[in-house]
Amino acid sequence: MLEVRGVTRRFGEFIALQNATLSVAQGEFVAIVGASGCGKTTLLRLIAGLDQDYAGEITLRGARIEGTSLERGIVFQEPRLLPWLTLWDNIAIALDNAPLSASAKKNAITAQIALVGLTGFEKSYPAALSGGMAQRAAIARALVGHPSILLLDEPLGALDAITRMRLQEELLRIWRHEGVSMILVTHDVEEAVFLSQKIVVMDSHPGQVTASVAIDLPLPRERSSAEFCALKGEIFAALHDNAAAKPPEIEYLI
Repeated sequence: MLEVRGVTRRFGEFIALQNATLSVAQGEFVAIVGASGCGKTTLLRLIAGLDQDYAGEITLRGARIEGTSLERGIVFQEPRLLPWLTLWDNIAIALDNAPLSASAKKNAITAQIALVGLTGFEKSYPAALSGGMAQRAAIARALVGHPSILLLDEPLGALDAITRMRLQEELLRIWRHEGVSMILVTHDVEEAVFLSQKIVVMDSHPGQVTASVAIDLPLPRERSSAEFCALKGEIFAALHDNAAAKPPEIEYLI
């Protein structure tokens, strides 16, 4: 469904991405892992249409991505809820320009609030929500327009370990319920193995895709199983190979 082919993104002399290529099938959950500075977020922004200054091609169902669209939802590490709006209104703003009737918008918002388990908090302001609740609200906002693909830029990175594990399970439930394709950027290899069907490994300076590993473990996954740990080891080995290939002085600077 999504194709990224030979994408290069420069910022002056700095090459943030070089010849990045990957694909995402309809309904597939893909995780992207790599060291800081490898271009993970840059790639996600290009797919979202937030940045269009690149060489190469990014297409969704064969059409080149040009600008933002409700067809591509995005969730950032911070919920980015507007503090002066209620939870309901924070989700509703995603539909401001949607060609829907008022009743259709109301039904969509109600459904997404229920999906993320926040029914009853519609009139609450962000200050009254826990970190996990605020991030679930951000996920609802990204999904309310029924996107074909959901982009997740380390959405659980700022949460405590217990809340993070719970929301990982919530993401799986939402993914299976909605049937939406998902791309997750994360530094957490265990999280990537727990959630995804495919892990894309990236290297830095310049940012590039170095490996793609299929994760064919059945759901739900047991984090302590031998198969799970073996896949974690495979991803860590790929990341280690990337680091080991760098000259010592560059590795030190990173």
